[in-house]
Amino acid sequence: MMMAVSFNRYGRLYYLDPGPYAPKVGDKVLYPTTAGNEVAECVWPPTYVSEEIEGLPVCAGFATDADLARDERNRGRRAHARVVARRLIREHSLPMKLVGVDFLDADNTFLFYFSAPHRVDFRALVRALSAELDARVELRQLRARDEARVQTAIGPCGRDTCCSTFLKDFEPVSVRMARDQDLPANPLRISGACGRLMCCLKYEHPLYAEFKADLPRIGSRVSTPDGDGVLVGYNVPAGNVVVKLTATGERCVCPKASVCGSRRSYEERYGRREPQE
Repeated sequence: MMMAVSFNRYGRLYYLDPGPYAPKVGDKVLYPTTAGNEVAECVWPPTYVSEEIEGLPVCAGFATDADLARDERNRGRRAHARVVARRLIREHSLPMKLVGVDFLDADNTFLFYFSAPHRVDFRALVRALSAELDARVELRQLRARDEARVQTAIGPCGRDTCCSTFLKDFEPVSVRMARDQDLPANPLRISGACGRLMCCLKYEHPLYAEFKADLPRIGSRVSTPDGDGVLVGYNVPAGNVVVKLTATGERCVCPKASVCGSRRSYEERYGRREPQE
């Protein structure tokens, strides 16, 4: 069994083992953290999954009225701390941008996340924040991708960015992946909200690499069920190729397997298998 919760509406999903509880969508539950139990909203009720997933934190139960009051109080403290931090950053004339604020109730500690073009000496700012908020203060500098994750944004696809919803680790993405998918090398077309290459470029790249591994080059002469011709294009998601027939000059669309020599020789030897309905 597995369920998903979120600390903010439409925010990043965190997965839990429901344990003996069966919350419904919208119920407030307790998510165990290193700083204690935090209130989160159930967005995906307990569901059986096909694979055994180990290492998930176990739901600590439903949130009580006291938990909800504490959560609302902490939200107010975070909002106040954000206003104070922005004012002090202006007063200290620091070249930094406040991205997010977190508050650890158990340790009475504020965590301020910021971005900056280079290293910033914020020791005076930490002292001023600690004195005004009467709490322990930590400042952490974020990279561009982490900044987009914390702030949340809308991607070019019109959906919430992957990093702010479900993506946990940032894997390397290269321009070559875009070229293999026949995407333009224009940075404005393949960059995400963070200004870096979109993480989703990696999702379909293995499909394109596998499709093109044994595909004849564009312009190669191939044989199709409709006759011989020249390969002029392909459609990777559909698994089809476009061939210009030599006899008629018309273009036909056929499966990639029908123009690959290894596939044709297999069918000639063992016969063609019809798809099962």
